[in-house]
Amino acid sequence: MDRIKEKMNQLRLEADEAAAKVEDLQSKIKVLEQENLQKEQEITSLSHKNSVLESEVDKLETQVKELKSAAEDGAQTGTQNETLTRRLQLLEEEAEEADKTLRETNEKLRQTDVKAGHFERKVQALENERDQWESKYEEMAKKYAEVQKSLEEFQADIANI
Repeated sequence: MDRIKEKMNQLRLEADEAAAKVEDLQSKIKVLEQENLQKEQEITSLSHKNSVLESEVDKLETQVKELKSAAEDGAQTGTQNETLTRRLQLLEEEAEEADKTLRETNEKLRQTDVKAGHFERKVQALENERDQWESKYEEMAKKYAEVQKSLEEFQADIANI
């Protein structure tokens, strides 16, 4: 019986140890389950964060493409601006040359106008002089006709004598 008691005591001790071990393992299981739950939540959180970051990366890549495109457009605009500036400069030079030519032409026109006025006055004076000469010619022609008539009458009178 002692042996049975001893065996019983030993079995009790083993059962107590096993119960303690079970409790210990159950508490460890609870801790591990708790840690597992925390890890799953952390994984979910990190997965969400990862998807947010991936969408942000996509947005940033799109933004980089847009900015590169804008930079290229800016470079093209700069080139166009330089071309337009050169064209504007050429047009300004042409406008200055045209303005110079216009001033020269206006000056020549003014001089031609002055000369035309001078020649018009000269023509008017010559026409007046011509009219005077015509008038004198007509007077002289009348006087000649009268003198001729007088001469014919005188010759007729002399012939009658």
